[in-house]
Amino acid sequence: MDFTFTEEQQAAAEAARGVFAGVAPDGVPSPALTRGAVADSFDRALWDRLAAADLLSLLLDEESGGSGLDAVALCLVLRESAKVLARVPLLEHSAALAAVQAYGGPEPRSALLARAGRGEVVLTVAANGRTGHDPAELAVTARLENADDADAGTDSTSDTGTGGGTWVLEGVQTAVPWAYDADFILVPARTGDDRSVLALVPREHRGVVLAEQISTTGERLGELRLESPRIPARDVITADGAWERLRSLLATGTCALALGLGERVLRMTGDYTSKREQFGHPIASFQAVAVQTADRYIDLRAMEVTLWQAAWRIASGAPGALPPSGDVAVAKIWASDGVRRIVQTAQHLHGGFGADVDYPLHRYHAWAKHLELSLGPAAAHEEALGDLLAAHPLG
Repeated sequence: MDFTFTEEQQAAAEAARGVFAGVAPDGVPSPALTRGAVADSFDRALWDRLAAADLLSLLLDEESGGSGLDAVALCLVLRESAKVLARVPLLEHSAALAAVQAYGGPEPRSALLARAGRGEVVLTVAANGRTGHDPAELAVTARLENADDADAGTDSTSDTGTGGGTWVLEGVQTAVPWAYDADFILVPARTGDDRSVLALVPREHRGVVLAEQISTTGERLGELRLESPRIPARDVITADGAWERLRSLLATGTCALALGLGERVLRMTGDYTSKREQFGHPIASFQAVAVQTADRYIDLRAMEVTLWQAAWRIASGAPGALPPSGDVAVAKIWASDGVRRIVQTAQHLHGGFGADVDYPLHRYHAWAKHLELSLGPAAAHEEALGDLLAAHPLG
């Protein structure tokens, strides 16, 4: 494979650097000093700038007002966003749009894609399941009712569609990012015949209940309780492979966020250790410090190469010894373990200064812990990789 980025991908990354250049990672109160959420909503001003730079519509085709780019371009932009801890639902929004575009019907496509690409409508994804460790599609059940039955019980503000019936959802999804800010939540669910579907659920809808949860980052998450909301069949994606591809894109995007965060933290650590002196010498010149930072640099390079391998498999559809989900699992294993080791080493080398709430390192540590566990820790992906290797013996 070729790791060279195209001109279009490089242009997207350059545009992202311009948009994120003025973003301060400590633009909201410290989560260490705040009871509850650090802010009521995400950074709306930054969201508008991303929309103006056409960075919310990267994955949309030109007919929908997008750039027609791929997962690699999205990961380049996400990498830049994590360096400044950008408080926007860029990953979830972009991934949900890609799923609706690739697998959704004509009605949701025409109603959502262009508006969402301009940032007028916000989407997120409920991908953490009931506990954050179990498969998300198993946390919600989906039952299809015929159109006649659905009409009798549907609330008067909801349209059941024509001829497709209505899906009834039951279950709980935990830690839904930006749930209180999104207009629609894309929810994976399991049917009685053991198929996965994706339901486009309006946040304000009968039978949709949110309970506040707070992340280690200080951001407000939502526990999504689905108490028999009725979703028109036109807003439910039943295509085979839709959820698996969406999950892979979300996991790969999370790896891109971890990489960007790790790069910024290692740079902060290098700057600090090159200025901090002991015994008349910068501590960066001490062998013990050099060895630790070298190990973390190796982590970064492994995180980077496995990320681009996964993003390339998703974008190109190229065949391999394992399905693309295998490359995604490897990338998430490195991202989860690597970003944890990077921030821990950074805290150690900064000493007490790293715990100062007036210095942003503690924020990066909190975000790193969130990314480490998002969509499953390394152990969960090691188990998934083992299952894939058992099903697809190598050699």
